[in-house]
Amino acid sequence: MGVELTALHGIYVVFILIIIGFMVIRRDTTLICIAGIFTLALAATGSISGSVSGVFNSFIFAITELLSTILVISIIVAMSRVLTITGINDVMISPFTKWIRTPGLAYWIIGILMMLISWFFWPSPAVALLGAVLLPVAIRVGLPALGVAMAMNLFGHGIALSGDFIIQAAPKLTADAAGISVGEVISASVPLVFTMGIVTTVTAFYFLKRDIKLKKLSVESMVVPTNGTDSNEATLLTKTQKTFFSILIPSAFTLDVIAMYLLKLQGGDATALIGGTSVFILILITLSAHGNKGLEKITSYLIEGFQFGFKVFGPVIPIAAFFYLGDSGFFKILGEDALQGSQGIVNDLGIALANIVPLNKEVAAVTLTSIGAITGLDGSGFSGISLAGSVANLFATALGAGAATLTALGQIAAIWVGGGTLVPWALIPAAAICNVDPFELARRNLLPVTIGLVVTTIVAMFLI
Repeated sequence: MGVELTALHGIYVVFILIIIGFMVIRRDTTLICIAGIFTLALAATGSISGSVSGVFNSFIFAITELLSTILVISIIVAMSRVLTITGINDVMISPFTKWIRTPGLAYWIIGILMMLISWFFWPSPAVALLGAVLLPVAIRVGLPALGVAMAMNLFGHGIALSGDFIIQAAPKLTADAAGISVGEVISASVPLVFTMGIVTTVTAFYFLKRDIKLKKLSVESMVVPTNGTDSNEATLLTKTQKTFFSILIPSAFTLDVIAMYLLKLQGGDATALIGGTSVFILILITLSAHGNKGLEKITSYLIEGFQFGFKVFGPVIPIAAFFYLGDSGFFKILGEDALQGSQGIVNDLGIALANIVPLNKEVAAVTLTSIGAITGLDGSGFSGISLAGSVANLFATALGAGAATLTALGQIAAIWVGGGTLVPWALIPAAAICNVDPFELARRNLLPVTIGLVVTTIVAMFLI
């Protein structure tokens, strides 16, 4: 299972360390990422013109990969804008104020709801369903938008996605690679998923509450941008109309949820259903509120949404472009000649790490966590979990036990890092819905997630 590392692997690691360093000192990484892309392309192709083109092509690849997320976020923001202007949003959120009365209740209720919905439909649709409705409730009771984003992020893209108990896409991939049954992986992952989840969410809440008390965090404004359409231009809806729409909107999304279940829609298909529903809600309310000006206002709201979406994603595209080169993006952008026989840079690094460590259960657990985290750096969370499964099988064979536990541990580490809690562009949906900086959200998540991974790895050592 050996793999030959080349200068390309070294260049990639060096730039990862530089990027992480710049993130830690809170400096922008766009220039570093572009330099990294150019350097990798130059080392791979030996052509200056090809390397310059590679930078542009990597941007196109990143935008293509992120486009569905950009689009659904833009549409949700446009819909949220018209809900706020017409006052429908206030009517919709009023029932939730009965239960969500403190920042703590807001954090835990939003998080648990996010986890439950994400188990059935994955996190991206869940963010769209919950964000527009519950964000203003949380802000009203004193939970900052960053806290809302953390709750949705950690419970959805963390706990729910790393276990994936219902849809079972993640355990299927890791189980197949490890040569064991899906049931074994799921059973082994239960104590680890909940250890990771409890430690991380409690730690994050502690730091959040501390910073609110020390006034390091303030309650940010509502998700939608305030520039653009003047609320005074909207024809005031009657109380009856507001009540009607406040019932229609959650009913429409509830029907979406039922359709997702009956039609087995997941991931991108489920997100598309939410996005399409949002478009029709936007059209219906805009025509009702603006009357004769409705046709023009539909376009105006969509423009605001797209401006917001691309403004939020703008800083993310260069860094996403760089990290996509660590996986399949390398072959699609730069060709396969420079890395013949490779499984991708990050997978090669993971395999190399597995081959140089001594074999005992403690080192095996640390190695699986490290491999999961490394392969998660490409931002998908799923691309490297098959590698985690195969390495877990290798280690378990040598140890004579622990295949399911090691497989589950690698899966959890990969998805928590790459599935949307630490890699900035992977957590864009929650950041965009809450109108917070994705890099700041990643920084906020870093310490709780790291502590969670350490504790979960230690627990895994006793379970092997």
